[in-house]
Amino acid sequence: MGTLPVVARVAPHFGEEPCISGKNGSGAVFFSGCTMRCVYCQNYEISAENKGITVTPAQLAECYKMLEKSGVHNINLITADHFVPAVVESFKIYKPNIPIVYNCSGYTSPKTLSMLDGLIDIYLPDFKYSYNELAVKLSSAPNYVETATAAIKEMLFQVGKPQFDKDDMMTKGVIVRNLILPSHTKNSIGVINILKEHFDKDILVSLMCQYVPAGKAEDYPRLNRKLTEREYDKVKRELFLSGMDGFTQDLSSADTKYIPSWDL
Repeated sequence: MGTLPVVARVAPHFGEEPCISGKNGSGAVFFSGCTMRCVYCQNYEISAENKGITVTPAQLAECYKMLEKSGVHNINLITADHFVPAVVESFKIYKPNIPIVYNCSGYTSPKTLSMLDGLIDIYLPDFKYSYNELAVKLSSAPNYVETATAAIKEMLFQVGKPQFDKDDMMTKGVIVRNLILPSHTKNSIGVINILKEHFDKDILVSLMCQYVPAGKAEDYPRLNRKLTEREYDKVKRELFLSGMDGFTQDLSSADTKYIPSWDL
């Protein structure tokens, strides 16, 4: 990717956590490209194949204005790590008067995040793996555990503990997501243990069961199916036992109809 952002979709999005999407939706800006190479990526068409349209920081600022005018609860920057300098520039042109959400893979350096200090209100990172070997195998992401842990510490330093308005919409804080992979419940339980050890009640945890085989998943037999109810219950139980607060999905969310169309 170059220095100018490539964007695949700009629209209200209703598939986030309730305190992010609310009634009016989250103002999603889906950026193309990614710092990871997850073989099962549900957005493979834009993350690996880079489908999208190149925009300037000024055009990006106009996207914020359009979304804000539509009545969304926040501006949601999705997978923007590799375009952070341009994102910072866009906020110099126009800073929306609604919360800014930074939605990322967790494979982000504190140095990159430090550029966003004071600009982001809500961080929405993934914590995909509790084993670095698995991160390399499935996402070409060495040192994932250490990187994601350091990134979330920086996020928490910037925005603090979760805060909500009178309508229960999030205004500040960190929600950490984990997408449970089929045949890999041990990995997700490990993630819960890491989050408990390092962050406990300072963050919210979002367990996601929306996995559907996508990208190159058919080349990985253990990943070429949806999650079972038994697998999901096993991981949910660990979250409940941990005492951490957060969100869980219904298994019906594992459906390709929830994957957006990449038409800008």
